[in-house]
Amino acid sequence: MTDDSRTYVLDTNVLIHDPSALFRFAEHRLFIPMMVLEELDAIKKGMSEVARNARQASRFLDEIIGDADAASIANGLPLENYSNGVVQQRPSGKLFLQTRPLRGSSVVRLAGNTPDNSILETGLALKAETAWGDVILVSKDINLRIKARVLGIPAEDYYNDKVLDDIDLLYSGVREMPADFWARQTEVKCWKEDSGTYYSIPAGVISPCIANEFVYVAGDEELDLVVVREETDKLILRQARDYRAARTAVWGVQARNREQNFALNLLMDPEIEFVSLVGTAGTGKTLLGLAAGLAQCMEQRRYREIIVTRVTIPVGEDIGFLPGTEEEKMTPWMGALMDNLEVLSETDEGGEWGRAASTDLIQHRIKIRSLNFMRGRTFLNRFVIIDEAQNLTPKQMKTLITRAGPGTKVVCLGNVGQIDTPYLSETTSGLTYVVDRFKSWDHGGHVTLRRGERSRLADYASEHL
Repeated sequence: MTDDSRTYVLDTNVLIHDPSALFRFAEHRLFIPMMVLEELDAIKKGMSEVARNARQASRFLDEIIGDADAASIANGLPLENYSNGVVQQRPSGKLFLQTRPLRGSSVVRLAGNTPDNSILETGLALKAETAWGDVILVSKDINLRIKARVLGIPAEDYYNDKVLDDIDLLYSGVREMPADFWARQTEVKCWKEDSGTYYSIPAGVISPCIANEFVYVAGDEELDLVVVREETDKLILRQARDYRAARTAVWGVQARNREQNFALNLLMDPEIEFVSLVGTAGTGKTLLGLAAGLAQCMEQRRYREIIVTRVTIPVGEDIGFLPGTEEEKMTPWMGALMDNLEVLSETDEGGEWGRAASTDLIQHRIKIRSLNFMRGRTFLNRFVIIDEAQNLTPKQMKTLITRAGPGTKVVCLGNVGQIDTPYLSETTSGLTYVVDRFKSWDHGGHVTLRRGERSRLADYASEHL
């Protein structure tokens, strides 16, 4: 360890959030209070994500300790030789576990025998008894960080899982070029191939070049392009299909703006296997995803059925357990799905009987599945929609997407501005994670929907409330 190494005291919620946090502190000292081990032991039972992460953190600690004796544990366990295939950079610091009660001379006895106060007292005693210099508490609990700072202990959030430094840096999937873009090109070629129109311009004009990114010129409402590939000396672009006309509508749904048109291009492209749509309420994410899924399941026969899932996190007070089968339990959480199905099942043929028959036919091809029962499953030739994906952690997102078998398309929908999961933020959400990780894949695409199309009332409320 270097002379300027710091000492980090880990709160339990950090290990629950990311068990591999044990290996994320480089050359610094890591201190685990005994109360953290007690809390891990108390929550390790069950099949929830919290219990699984608690067990994984305990396994990491067990492997690090190995056959070390009490003296070795008290002197700190080296981390530089440990690699579990997940850690990209091996740390060079040491792990210290609390081996005895700490009774520093300046310790303040806090009121209430709570785990948080026990961790704070340990941090105060550690600061008073040792010559380690800076002792910093790391916690995902904002209130614990406030209490620590009040007592004079520096406190930080756990930042290692941040995908981006600022959510404004999130890839949008759309690039606007200046009005004189075409006038500045020295060599442009255009040709038709496979019922599509392609363009070739000199390489390096669009940098960085990202496959399946949409390009348009400011002021030009006619020509929308999508990046196909970049070769040694040229960049190949393809004209995006226009879904704004009635004749090209998808299951009766027409794109109302440029971003919705881009989204339908990704959703209807059989070569794109992963699509992420991010946007505020009313931008049409769910409607576009369902319309594209129904068109490809029932008209084109490209997929067998639509699988819809989402995390079940209430906005208000939890209403408790729900009766019925898996699908019946999920129904209250699928209000947005049902609202959109009403729009998509409308038909003028057959009157009331025709609408009822259309609704039954559509619902027969849509299966609602719970996130809790996804492990071990494989979806073959399915159109999978993950709604409210901003409430998923990166690990949960990986679990879901890796369920995809041959011929399956995965669509992630969400609004990173409406996160209801504790300890997740815009920059650590699983939706942000997959948008950033899939942007460079040739068979993935993303679009950020910015314009609301729900109603004048909804648009005004979004802007002024």
